[in-house]
Amino acid sequence: MAANEQRALPEDLRRARSQFLAWRQQRQPGYRIPETLWQLAVRLVRTYGLSRTATALRLDYYRLKKQVAAATNQPESKRPAFVELPTPLVVSKQARLELDNGTGATLRVHLVGYEAADLEALTRRFWKAD
Repeated sequence: MAANEQRALPEDLRRARSQFLAWRQQRQPGYRIPETLWQLAVRLVRTYGLSRTATALRLDYYRLKKQVAAATNQPESKRPAFVELPTPLVVSKQARLELDNGTGATLRVHLVGYEAADLEALTRRFWKAD
């Protein structure tokens, strides 16, 4: 494809062409085109047509046509495209603390549904009490 023709290609066809070119440069002889590249080509055929896509990506017209036919014959997924998850249950705050004031006194507390101010008051009293 001449430089002028390549510049005239839409951006997504140019990107696909460079992906195919990169694959061709690094492939081992005998390896087939990966499924992901075929899927990309099939998507582009839906937008730009079979002939233009095959020419831009340097693919065999008839092989690409078979790929498109195979893709259209596959049943669409029955899975939902969107799954709504229920909101999680609100669980009250819980904490387990073990306080040691350094003089040998230890306080173990299991708090459920507490306020931060209450926790602060409890710890201050414990550490100040001698």
